[in-house]
Amino acid sequence: MSTENSSMNTYSVIGVMSGTSLDGIDLLHCRFQKGKPFSFEIHTGSTYAYSSIWIEKLKQAHTWPLEHIKTLDEDYTLLLADYINRFINENHLSDIDFIASHGHTILHQPEKGFTYQIGNLPKLATLTKQKVICDFRVQDVERGGQGAPLVPIGDRLLFGEYDACVNLGGFANISFEKNNQRIAYDICPVNKILNIYANRLGKEFDESGSIARTSVPNVELGYKLEKLQYYSKPPPKSLGIEWLEAEFLPLLNLTELSSEEIISTCTQHFAQQIAKAITGHRKVLFTGGGAFNTYLVELISKQCDAKLVIPNPEVIHYKEALIFALLGVLKARGEVNVLASVTGASRDHSSGRVLLP
Repeated sequence: MSTENSSMNTYSVIGVMSGTSLDGIDLLHCRFQKGKPFSFEIHTGSTYAYSSIWIEKLKQAHTWPLEHIKTLDEDYTLLLADYINRFINENHLSDIDFIASHGHTILHQPEKGFTYQIGNLPKLATLTKQKVICDFRVQDVERGGQGAPLVPIGDRLLFGEYDACVNLGGFANISFEKNNQRIAYDICPVNKILNIYANRLGKEFDESGSIARTSVPNVELGYKLEKLQYYSKPPPKSLGIEWLEAEFLPLLNLTELSSEEIISTCTQHFAQQIAKAITGHRKVLFTGGGAFNTYLVELISKQCDAKLVIPNPEVIHYKEALIFALLGVLKARGEVNVLASVTGASRDHSSGRVLLP
């Protein structure tokens, strides 16, 4: 294992991210150069898909007793270490300063002062023989914050040329500057819902939005979704699986609509919410798996004046892994990596734990 560059301005990092859409573990090797602004270079990235057994475990785990989740944490840390070691070996990486890992969120209840990401146990450093910086959300929640979103600091430092950045993952989130503060919040669900109903039709996801495009949205359901209380709340605010199960999914379950109609209705609904969120911004960066949903992007574009920028596939796929790698760099430097203006915490801070092999 190498140490940070002697100038402390160049960092070689593996970023590790697992999102709520459960499409796999993203691993990215990248380099950062400290400057104004930070610059980055993406070297190589891979997504390691979850087995069907792991998908089911991660879907269900939030309903389990805490002692079962702790056992899952042990198993998941082993899985993560295995994938990281594979990634290092397959790409012949030898000059890593550290691994910056998000882990996988199982419980996120900031209103109760609690959030739990599995895969952040000390043995991750031991098994990979690398320094690990991880567990970026817990300290923010302890300081009264939402523990989310954490990506906006990266939007500011790496993608500052855009008026706003939108990520279309399990949930859609946005970040932008307002009065010299970074504002960010979750807008609405996206793939977390669309994938459920695509799965029921025997598909992993609604590729390019083709199911939504060829189906008819239900006006009544769309109206009910629009009235959800979350949308009228001011930021900071964030969404999790608990909200989906309590507020969103019951509205879908009460209908007798087909999966195609629900996908079409939800795609329209998500496009409306996202278009509202980016109104007033001129140039908006779109990333995350949902950026490949061409129908969703078309619907958003029709409802706002913003120029929607879809970057190269590497940035679409790996932007979150890239930014968690940057959060690791900022933590290593003792610099702020979580913004109180975004999470609602008592102050800006440098969050995360450092694990040594």
